[in-house]
Formats: sequence, structure tokens, C-alpha cells
Amino acid sequence: MSAAGGGAAGTLRVPGRHGYAVEFSPYLPGRVACAACQHYGIAGCGTLLVLDKYESGLRLFRSFDWNDGLFDVTWSENNEHVLVTCSGDGSLQLWDTAKAAGPLQVYKEHIQEVYSVDWSQTRGEQLVVSGSWDQTVKVWDPTVGKSLCTFRGHESVIYSTIWSPHIPGCFASASGDQTLRIWDMKTTGVRIVIPAHQAEILSCDWCKYNENLLVTGAVDCSLRGWDLRNVRQPVFELLGHTYAVRRVKFSPFHVSVLASCSYDFTVRFWNFSKPDPLLETEEHHTEFTCGLDLSLHSPTQVADCAWDETIKIYDPACLIVPP
Repeated sequence: MSAAGGGAAGTLRVPGRHGYAVEFSPYLPGRVACAACQHYGIAGCGTLLVLDKYESGLRLFRSFDWNDGLFDVTWSENNEHVLVTCSGDGSLQLWDTAKAAGPLQVYKEHIQEVYSVDWSQTRGEQLVVSGSWDQTVKVWDPTVGKSLCTFRGHESVIYSTIWSPHIPGCFASASGDQTLRIWDMKTTGVRIVIPAHQAEILSCDWCKYNENLLVTGAVDCSLRGWDLRNVRQPVFELLGHTYAVRRVKFSPFHVSVLASCSYDFTVRFWNFSKPDPLLETEEHHTEFTCGLDLSLHSPTQVADCAWDETIKIYDPACLIVPP
């Protein structure tokens, strides 16, 4: 493994590992977790990489191997050492970065690949939501060995599941069935079904400043914004990617700024409130760019990963100058 980059940017090259997801630690500035696979996730094992950004570049803190590809990762919201990954064998893994050993716990209920995992952000609940190619969503209490409930309704694989940062027990899911769905644990069912694209939807995210606003990213190369109070039409559409949009993320610092990464190898930054919304395009990967996150500690810091075996942490110019 080799690291490069100065204070402004850093790159960690991980030979033989293709990155699927990155997430900044909510506790430690500059710490990032990456879920990666051998052989592009088609075969082989997976690796969870935990790295830190220093002035001199990126340094690997710890890595953990799993016997199948790892597709997503989420940090615990109540313990700085704990994270959860999900994998191609249908399981979720709970890891402790303070220990070099394997997972503390494995949760195996899904019967196909688990593509998405997210730890709840609202106070008073510590829950994990997972989305699978078996067309189900499951909610877990990490202290309990089995899922609390299973949500059915999607008619194709589920690519993305994410908790509302505002409403306890509420989460969204995006699927190959071309719908965005909003679910509520209190009713154990679907609240809203939005036919958001005429293509598979690979990602969704909640706005950090508006409990009614979500964004979707799809195989049709577009991002669309949705106001849950009126879902007949998107409130914005962002065009520019030339292949499928793999992941979308709202900024934690700017109400109308978001980022997206794509199979067109780029990461793009947008301000949907502007007439010309595209702020910047990063073209620093040479393969599918799958993982993307925006730091909770720094208003300018971004992490991404791609199938070119690199993880990058950097500060795009458009975020250094207020968007």
C-alpha cells in the first residue's frame, strides 16, 4: 500500500482492492473507513480499511478481511471505534477498530447480497438499516443478534437505504424497481412510494437542513430532488454525468450543496439553488467511482474511492470558496 499527497489532498493506493464505499468518522477528524472488494466485487474476499489523513498524506490505521466482498460501511453513532459493513454473502459485520481481530458480531439473515447499511443519526435510538438484493430492508439493533423487523415492497434489488437525520424511525430506500420509498418503523410499512426515475436508482440521501427533501441518483445519469409534501414532480434535476450516478450526498454544511460520483469516473459538486448548478467536476479517478462522503468536521473535506484501487481525501476548490 502506498500513500501520496500533501496537506491539501491525499491518496492511498490499495493494490488488488476495488473501493465501493467510504465514510468519514463522526468522531475523529480525518479518519475514514472504506469498504472494498477483490475482483471488482464479482468474486473473492472483501477488506475494511480504516485510514487517517495527516499533513504528509493518508496512512492506513487498520484493515480487516472478510470472506466475501464488502459493499458498504457505516460508523457507529455512539462508539468511535465501532463500525458496520455489509457483504455479498448476505451478512452484516460489526467491527471494533480498537481490536485487530475479526468482527465482534455477524448478522446473517438476508439471502442475497447486502448493498447498503446505515447507522441512525437521531438521538435516542441506535439502529442500523440494511438493504439487499433479496428485495428486503431490515432494521437491526446492534446489541441484538437478530433483526427487529423486515420491510417488504420493493420489486427489485435495493441499492441504497438511509435514515432520516430528522425523524426518528424513518428511512428511505432506492431500488432497481425505479422507486424511492419512505418507510416508518412505527407503522412497519411504506409511507410514500415515488416513481423517481425511469431507470434503476442506485443512491438516495436526505438533506441535512430540510426534513422533506431527498435526492436520488440513477442509471439515467441524472440527480433529482424530491419534496415529500408534493412528489408529483422533482423540485430539481441535475444533468451532466455521462454514465450512471453511483452515489449522492448532501453537504452537512451548505443547505443547497451536494455531491455525486459516477461510473463516468467523475465526482461532481452542485448547488441546486443556482441557475447554473454544476460547481466543479473532479476527474482524478481512472475507473468507476463508487464511494463518496463529505466530512462532518470540515466544510471543505471530501473522501471518495473507485475501482482504480485508490482512496482520496481532498478539498475541492468550490467548497473552499463559499458555494
